[in-house]
Amino acid sequence: MTMTDSTADPVKKALVIGDGSWGTTLALRLAKNGIDTVLWSAFPEQAAAMTDAGSNEAYLPGVRFPSNLVASADPFGAAEGADLVVSVVPTQFVGQVALRFEDALPGGIPLVTASKGLEIETFRTPSQILRRILGERPVCVLTGPSHAEEVAHDLPASVVAGCEDREFALRVQGAFNSSAFRVYTTPDGYGAELAGALKNVIAIAAGICDGLQLGDNAKSALLTRGIVEMARFGKARGADVRTFFGLAGFGDLVTTCTSKHSRNRSVGEAVGSGKTLEQVLGEMNMVAEGVWTTKALFGPEANEDDVSMPIAEQVHAVLFESKDPREAVLDLMSREPTDEMAGLFEGIGRG
Repeated sequence: MTMTDSTADPVKKALVIGDGSWGTTLALRLAKNGIDTVLWSAFPEQAAAMTDAGSNEAYLPGVRFPSNLVASADPFGAAEGADLVVSVVPTQFVGQVALRFEDALPGGIPLVTASKGLEIETFRTPSQILRRILGERPVCVLTGPSHAEEVAHDLPASVVAGCEDREFALRVQGAFNSSAFRVYTTPDGYGAELAGALKNVIAIAAGICDGLQLGDNAKSALLTRGIVEMARFGKARGADVRTFFGLAGFGDLVTTCTSKHSRNRSVGEAVGSGKTLEQVLGEMNMVAEGVWTTKALFGPEANEDDVSMPIAEQVHAVLFESKDPREAVLDLMSREPTDEMAGLFEGIGRG
């Protein structure tokens, strides 16, 4: 199957589960590509509000829906006739939302997941959660540097569709790709999914740097060492190291650690400036996945390979153990010096 063949079996109707800013943006992207799209909300009053306004004023104000994008809160009605389903639900709620669609989605329909995180109690990725509840089927991970606030206004962005099933990855590519939204493919969906989750932890650390006003040198070092930490963890879990140096890893890391739109960076900045985690979360109306991914990383099912993750360890200590952020930075800088890429590229070359 060639790249141009990805439109041989075009998507005719799509269902996007999750009406946050990113779910709404992906629904808009599909609709703009001529695909009839239903945006599902867990709350009937929110679906009604979107229908009345012709937009999602709660999470993406001012962006009008095209005529082929409609809102619904009915799982069965929303899923009827859909040949592509996109899950864009905060990771800690993926399981309970998937249960609402257990009887509504036919067994053969493939899934796309655009959530970035890890389930706290089980350490499952969103695709693993979806398969556990909805059964084995192709699942494609759509991830990369793509803030909704920019993509919704057709500013240029590039993402990656990760799936072992190349035919399905190409189909997803064909459904979402446009002149403003470039979609690449990769067979390493698991690595792409891990990268999308782990970069949020590093983004909180980057925000803490900003809150402490540590300067550009410190933040640059943090990003560079952060991507190594992410790749080292991914390699231990069986992912392709190269995935972490592409759009799903380094690309998304740069955006999330530097952008004014980044909720995870903003959480870190507020904590670094002296606020408690409880204060920060109480002031937010959207989810910062990195907080819960940090917690998941240090749960009983997480780091079974005992991978060295010094940045994540310090983020966890600051968020959940009341460690002073400046003390955390000092502990990072006082570690024993080592080789920069020790063991990371063994077996695939350093080039």
